[in-house]
Amino acid sequence: MNPRLKQLQPYPFQKLRELFAGITPNPALSPINLSIGEPKHTTPAFIKQALTDNLSGLSSYPLTQGSAALRVAIADWCTLRYGVELDPATQILPVNGSREALFSFAQALIDPSKHVKRVLSPNPFYQIYEGAALLAGAKPYFLNNLAESGYRCDFNAIPEDLWPSVQLAYVCSPGNPTGKVMRLDDWREVFELADRHDFIIASDECYSEIYFHEGQPPLGALTAARQLGRGQERLVVFNSLSKRSNVPGLRSGFVAGDAAAIEQFLLYRTYHGSAMNPAVQAASTAAWRDETHVVENRRLYREKFAAVMPMLKDVLAFEAPDAAFYLWARVPGGDDTGFARALFRDQHVTVLPGSYLARDAKGINPGQGFIRIALVDGLEACLEAADRIRRFIEGQP
Repeated sequence: MNPRLKQLQPYPFQKLRELFAGITPNPALSPINLSIGEPKHTTPAFIKQALTDNLSGLSSYPLTQGSAALRVAIADWCTLRYGVELDPATQILPVNGSREALFSFAQALIDPSKHVKRVLSPNPFYQIYEGAALLAGAKPYFLNNLAESGYRCDFNAIPEDLWPSVQLAYVCSPGNPTGKVMRLDDWREVFELADRHDFIIASDECYSEIYFHEGQPPLGALTAARQLGRGQERLVVFNSLSKRSNVPGLRSGFVAGDAAAIEQFLLYRTYHGSAMNPAVQAASTAAWRDETHVVENRRLYREKFAAVMPMLKDVLAFEAPDAAFYLWARVPGGDDTGFARALFRDQHVTVLPGSYLARDAKGINPGQGFIRIALVDGLEACLEAADRIRRFIEGQP
C-alpha cells in the first residue's frame, strides 16, 4: 500500500466517536447533532423532479467534461454571481462535489520532480486540504487563523526561503469553521504572491451562498480578480450545490477559472473515472438556473442565527460569522474536548471540538478552546440545543 496513507490523521468525526466512547448520554433527552456541516433543509422538489425525469440518461456513459447544458448553466451562474464571463468549454468543469475536486486537484497539480513540495493551508481548516497535499507527496504549511488577526491568514509570516517550494495554496472564503470572508486587500495580497512565486490558488467557496444580508453576497475570488483588473490566471475556484441547494447527497459542484489548469485537470479526471451521472447533471442544471430556492434557504439560516445568537451570547464568546452556517465559539475554561464530551453526556448535544479542525503550528493549535456549532437542523432543534448549551454552562439540570 502507498506508505503516504500512514501520514493521514483520523477524520474529525472519527476522533469525536472515540471521544464519546463509553459515554451514555442523558436518556431523558433526544439527540441533537450540531457537529457536522450537513444541510438538513428540505431538498427543493423541482431538483428531485429533474433528477427522476432524466433517469433514462443512466443508459449512456457520461463525458468527463460534463454536458454542454450544465457547463453553460454554471457559466451563466458565474456571470450572475461574480460578474465574469467564463468560457463553458475551457473554464468550467463539473465535478462530483467540491470535496472530491479539492482532493484530486492536488494530485493533478503537484510536480513530483521537485525535491521539496509545499501546499499552503489555513489553520483551522477543512481536512481534505491536508490529505490532498500528503497523498500528492507534498507537505502542508499551515497558516494560523487567530482571533487576534481577525481569523485571517498571515502570508507575511511565511519564510522567504519557503516560497520556491510552494506549488498550491488552498484558501477558504467564507471560512470553515470561522465564517470569515476574505476582503479585496486579502485577495490582492494572495494574487500578487501567486504571480511572484508561481503557484496556483485553489479557492474553496462552497459556503458562498449562505449569507445574511440579501443582495450583499460575500466577495468571491472571481469577482476580486475582476475588480483588481486581472483575469483568472493561477486561480481555480471550487463551488458546490450541497449547501446552496440542500442536496449534499447529489455530489455536484464545479471548478472554474484558469483555462490551462482546468485543461490539465480534465486530462487527469479522464483517467480518474470521475464523470458525473447524467441524471445528476440534469438536476444540477436545473438547480444552478434557479435562485428562488436559494433566497429561501438563506432566510431559514438567517432566522436561526437571529434566534440562537442572543441565547448564547452571555455564556459563549463568539463573533457573528460573515457567512456560512457555523458559530465558532470559545468555551469557558478553554478545554474544547472536555466541553464537548460533557455536553454530550449531560445534554445529548453534539458539537465539534475546534482542536480537531486544526494542527499545531508555531507551537499553537488555533482551534484549541473553541467549538464549532453547525446550525444546520431546523429552527426548533437549534433553539432546543442552544437552551441546553446555556443550561449546561450555567450548571442547570
